Amino acid sequence: MSSDPTDIPLTSTVASIRPKKSLSFSQSWVHFLAGGAGGMTGAVLTSPLDVVKTRLQSDFYRDQIVSRRAATLPQKSCTIGRAAARHFSETCQILGDIYRVEGPRALFKGLGPNLVGVVPARAINFYTYGNGKRIIADSFNNGRESTWVHLASAAIAGIVTSTATNPIWLVKTRLQLDRQEGGMRQYKNSFDCLLQVFRKEGVVGLYRGMSASYLGVTESTMQWVLYEHFKKIITERSVGRRLLSLEPTGWDTFVEWGGKLGAAGSAKFLAAGVTYPHEVLRTRLRQTPTTNGQLKYTGLIQCFKLVWKEEGMVALYGGLTAHLMRVVPNAAIMFGAYELVLHMTGSS
Repeated sequence: MSSDPTDIPLTSTVASIRPKKSLSFSQSWVHFLAGGAGGMTGAVLTSPLDVVKTRLQSDFYRDQIVSRRAATLPQKSCTIGRAAARHFSETCQILGDIYRVEGPRALFKGLGPNLVGVVPARAINFYTYGNGKRIIADSFNNGRESTWVHLASAAIAGIVTSTATNPIWLVKTRLQLDRQEGGMRQYKNSFDCLLQVFRKEGVVGLYRGMSASYLGVTESTMQWVLYEHFKKIITERSVGRRLLSLEPTGWDTFVEWGGKLGAAGSAKFLAAGVTYPHEVLRTRLRQTPTTNGQLKYTGLIQCFKLVWKEEGMVALYGGLTAHLMRVVPNAAIMFGAYELVLHMTGSS
């Protein structure tokens, strides 16, 4: 058997090239800080698209779009390409309408609770995933990472994050859907929204949409697993060059970091596209009750059946274009910042 190191499969050498590290308590919190920094950066830069996405997911704003489309567009057979172009055009049109009618500040509606939510949410998610992955691997898989380790860690991180932050996302959704009626809005600010929900709907009101959030754990789980798979491919390339005693060049650095950003964006694109309907269901479940205090959507299954019956399957993908336009670059920014902080602190 040849002793040439190039004959050794790359998958068996990744772990040997990287020394196994046992994270101290302080080092483990780097995942918390890195996740928070990444989440905050992404949320600020993509806030306008988040507002548009939320409005397109709601039934009120969707009815406006359907009415406008029927009045201005001739009835044609809708190909995938034409539908994508139409959705992109409508997204840009809504952005312009919000800016023109409600002012530039309206493009950042809900950013306060979004930041209040996204920083701890991403921090909790990255912290739970990063440390959960290490603990599960050390305890149940002889210290080795694998797909099932990534899957279990991501699922646990998603459940913990959804449970801890649901009230914050409910407030953000209510603020983004709040529209002027007679010059007055229902909610003055985030705190007023929180108080009104608690007073009128009780504690249970703060957890509306939780079932859809748990369903959405499939998205974050799929995203983490895909990201780890794509990142492994990039890592194996770097390991292969080191085995050949090749000094890393500027191009290698660009490929490594560019590859990680692409891996994050691609993973999010695929995960979000496959699991998107839960986003619409979650938004509908979090909508403000009608004027008589009645809830149109009372549960996950009831919401799904009602949307399907009244609006058809296409409604379950309302706002998908705006969503992908926001979450793909947001994922690249967020994971890029996360990896950069880990790299700078020597915790990657």
